[in-house]
Amino acid sequence: MENRWRTVILNTLLLASGFGTMHMLEKFKGTVIAHYGITGGAMGYQQTAFVVGLFVAFLLGGTSLFKGSFKRSVALIVSFAAIPQFIIPFVGNWWVVVALRFFQGFIVALIAVFSNQIGRLFLAERPFAKGIILSGIFWGGMYGINLASWASHSYTGWESVKVAFLISAAIMYAMLGLWWLLVEDFEIPKEKRSSSANVWKMPFTWVFGFTFFPALWIIFTLGSFTLHHTEFSGSETANLVMALEVSMGLWSIIMGYLGYRLSLKNTSNRGLFRAIVSVMTISYAVTFAGLFIVWKSILGSDYTLALLGFAVTGIIQGTGPAFWTTAPATYPKEIYPEASFALGLISNSANAIAPNVMFLLVQGVTQGMLVFLAMPLLGMVLLLASSRMKLPVEEPG
Repeated sequence: MENRWRTVILNTLLLASGFGTMHMLEKFKGTVIAHYGITGGAMGYQQTAFVVGLFVAFLLGGTSLFKGSFKRSVALIVSFAAIPQFIIPFVGNWWVVVALRFFQGFIVALIAVFSNQIGRLFLAERPFAKGIILSGIFWGGMYGINLASWASHSYTGWESVKVAFLISAAIMYAMLGLWWLLVEDFEIPKEKRSSSANVWKMPFTWVFGFTFFPALWIIFTLGSFTLHHTEFSGSETANLVMALEVSMGLWSIIMGYLGYRLSLKNTSNRGLFRAIVSVMTISYAVTFAGLFIVWKSILGSDYTLALLGFAVTGIIQGTGPAFWTTAPATYPKEIYPEASFALGLISNSANAIAPNVMFLLVQGVTQGMLVFLAMPLLGMVLLLASSRMKLPVEEPG
């Protein structure tokens, strides 16, 4: 296998091992509540903390924390997830656990630093490579859930939590060690910016950054909305959420490949950007249709139709590979690493906002589905607006 594609596979596996932490604690909900003597509401704070950590990770991307040695940055990011995973089973205070879950959310910074690496290794193939890597988020989520299920069936009480967490933490560092041996290092620039090269002062950054906001809104809320607003059985609901996860993982690869094929037609900055916009627009349009199917299936309690709807709606993740290849395609070389974090921060504000808005303001199926249907439409409007703007790399100076 060519070295750069081997790197893509290793990145995917490392990302999956880190995102195994995403839902694992939720699978032990009853055990956790009994162990700490907390309410179900307090239990929910750990997932909120994790999601807020996803957002803050991009805020820190503008600092020197994730700059310099690429390998050092990756090791640091993995440690933010792995070290709490080692510690949590031995913590006696629930609010310390919540704080540790916040730091575990920093694992998402791998996406931005991997974007810098992919920008160096590929040109037209960037969306395909990124699609494969991003699928690791969903394979990781399923791996974590299945590891927790195995531990809960093989061990009793708090011992099951200890086993699952310690195994997953060890796997993260084992995967990091393998990755470290086989991947080449490079420097992520630390230079100070001039005012003319400040990515935050570029209108394109703000408009295009929000094109991924609607996708993340759906990705981070549709599963929980399904759990709380459908009348399917517990096992059927769990299968629907799992179908959505698998669908998003597969669509990430499929739409990444489509982005690659479209990028081959014109590898100029503007040509690559057109391919990015095309893939994201197609993903949003099909998502809109998929959400209609989901809505109809929920109203009719049609489980088979719901499975189809979630399989189609999973294409929302097809926006991801295209979005995360934007920075190297549209910004000058010296600032695109910083642009990756800026675009990530703007788009991932959905992580901090969407779950709370949906939980507090959406009280019924119709209201919720109307919000979901508005999201792909918003995404397409923003994509149209950004496609008419000058790219940062096209700006004078």
